[in-house]
Amino acid sequence: MQDGKHVILVVDDDPDVRDVIGLVLAKHGYVVVGAENARQGLQRFRETNPDLIIIDLMMEEVDSGTHLVRELQALGNEAPVYLLSSVGDGLSMTVNHSDLGVTGILQKPLLPSTLLSLVRAKLT
Repeated sequence: MQDGKHVILVVDDDPDVRDVIGLVLAKHGYVVVGAENARQGLQRFRETNPDLIIIDLMMEEVDSGTHLVRELQALGNEAPVYLLSSVGDGLSMTVNHSDLGVTGILQKPLLPSTLLSLVRAKLT
């Protein structure tokens, strides 16, 4: 938490996705920290100790999202982690998200109502 507000880390190489998620969450009282790649996401994680993390599955390189998840696990992360993917629903049906070490998989584009419901449920 930061100043009594939950901190959410959003790691996505698409600035529009980071901006939209950031605007929706900030409007509802969350502190949003953005990162444009896995390396920067790891750095932001260390700096902020977020309460919830949203990571794009495929950023600058294939599977960089899942590699970041593994690095966060190695650091002892206990915050819920969600992978964001354009194949989210299909991936959810074919892959057990707990095998990936994540709380869930979200489909792009992510509806603001879905995002807020998920965040509120996990951080209450």
